[in-house]
Parts: sequence; C-alpha cells; structure tokens
Amino acid sequence: MNKYLKIILGVLGAILLGIGLLVVVFLLEMKPDKDEEEKVKFQTEQYLEGKFNNNFEIYDTLFDNMGNFEFEYAAKVRDNKTNTDFLVYYDDETKQMVDTYIAEKWEYDLATEIRPYIKGNFGETTNFFVYFNPKKIRQELDIDPMNPKSYKEIEVSPTIRIARPAKRSSGDEEIVNEFISFLINEDKLQHGSVIMEYIAENGVILDDEWSKEF
Repeated sequence: MNKYLKIILGVLGAILLGIGLLVVVFLLEMKPDKDEEEKVKFQTEQYLEGKFNNNFEIYDTLFDNMGNFEFEYAAKVRDNKTNTDFLVYYDDETKQMVDTYIAEKWEYDLATEIRPYIKGNFGETTNFFVYFNPKKIRQELDIDPMNPKSYKEIEVSPTIRIARPAKRSSGDEEIVNEFISFLINEDKLQHGSVIMEYIAENGVILDDEWSKEF
C-alpha cells in the first residue's frame, strides 16, 4: 500500500511541478523584454528623424504577447501638435519600420465630426469606433505624414462600428440609413461601412451584429 501511495504521490508531484513550470514560462512570456523595448525605441527615434518633425515624441512601448497585431514590439508616439497617438514598428513583410499615423489621425478627425450626430441620434450611451486600415493606406497611398491631407480628398472606405447597450429594434435599419445619408450629404464620407453591434455595459452580447456598406 505504501509503495502504491508513493507512486501516486510521485505522479501528482510531477504533474504539479509541470503545471508550475508552465505557469512560470507563461508569466515570463507575458513580460516584455527590456532590450527589445529599447531596440524599438532606438529604431523609432531614427525613423522619426527621417520622416517627421520635432512635434513628435515617443512616450511608451507596446508589447503584443497575444498575437493581436502584426508586430511583437512597437513604440507609442504622440503628435504634440494634434495629440494624435500612433504606433511605429518593424514590419516583417516589407523589412522596414512603418507607422500608423495617417490612419490614427483620420480616425480621430472622422470620429470628431460624427460624434455629435451619433450621440444625438443613437443615444448618449452609444459607443462607436472608427477604423482606417493602416496597412492598406501604406500599400495603396503615398501620403507625406507632414502633409497628411484629409480622408475626404482620397478614395477610402473606413469602418464605423457602433455599439449600443440594447437589443436590436425594428427601427435600427432606418436610423443607420439616415446616418449614411448624413455622411454622404454633409460631405463627411462618401464610402465606407457601418457595423451595428449590441453589447451591454458588462460586455454581454445582446444580439447579432449586422453591417451595411455604402
């Protein structure tokens, strides 16, 4: 009996040791590498000197350990003139440093223009997000960050995601159609897509999302 008990305890001990090692490895992988952070900061400093002016500064770094982005380390940069925050990182596909400045600036500009309408017509508790694809902008458009122009001057199709803390109602499609008409008629945006999602304040999904392109 003692022999079997020792075997069982040995097996349990090995399992617990393995679990402990996995936890340690996981925690280590969750922590950013200081050398990599300094590396991306240095690369970004050189990148900014060659492409931007003195209004731009590095204020932090971003470590993506979950695979949510197309990079592992990025520098967080701020345009002190417009308070636009964006990322600079090494792109494995192009083998060079790239940035998200134009996309972030356009997102901020468009969000500022449409916020009063959305809050007034969809409700004050409605959240919304504007997204311009930075990779598509880099690949298809040659835009000088020191002369970013306006998204209205260029053929682009951003996504506007509207999140309401309620279930879908029969009048939602009409409200979205009126919103699209507002965007076009008021020269806010000529092309894009609107996604409606229904999420409670605690994060619970209340209904299926749907979208409409224009």
